[in-house]
Amino acid sequence: MAEKESCDQEMPRVINFMASVLERVAETNDRSRRFSAQKISMFHGLTRPTISVLSYLERIFKYANCSPSCFIVAYIYLDRFSQKQPLLPINSFNVHRLLITSVLVSAKFMDDIFYNNAYYAKVGGVSTTEMNLLEVDFLFGIGFQLNVTPSTFHTYYSYLQTEMLLLETPPIPMPIKIGRNVNQQYCCINEDESSTHQHHELAV
Repeated sequence: MAEKESCDQEMPRVINFMASVLERVAETNDRSRRFSAQKISMFHGLTRPTISVLSYLERIFKYANCSPSCFIVAYIYLDRFSQKQPLLPINSFNVHRLLITSVLVSAKFMDDIFYNNAYYAKVGGVSTTEMNLLEVDFLFGIGFQLNVTPSTFHTYYSYLQTEMLLLETPPIPMPIKIGRNVNQQYCCINEDESSTHQHHELAV
């Protein structure tokens, strides 16, 4: 209960950090597109959306009215999607659609009361038909693994808290570590095993 209340109070900061992470992931994958094979999915838009990831996430937070925990769970779902769909990395062309879909799926799983797909479609700037198809594709993309254990939620939430503190603290010079590619780390720790995740992109 205490962790949930803390999560509620920190949501604006969590939203800002999530947007920052996803923007970095998208930009990294945008640069690597020419060097690695990437599939085109229905999450990909024909052009990059003009709205920033932060503004889009703030819009979802303002109008979706889902519980704050849904955004943490949506973040977990995005990480699962990235792990299970390595040929569909999060980029500037798909990050927005992945975001609105992950929050929609999270709200349906987490909350007793939630808006329907038509409402989320308006919030996300897509048609209801497209929203329905995105939801189905996303569910298959994560293998219908919707359950999030308390320990998994705590792990991801603690990661977000730690990273937020690091961003707000003046950097301390650290020795360079050889052998670790930071561009391969996406989110956090899977509930079953510790793993390094690739940066993946979502699209609108």
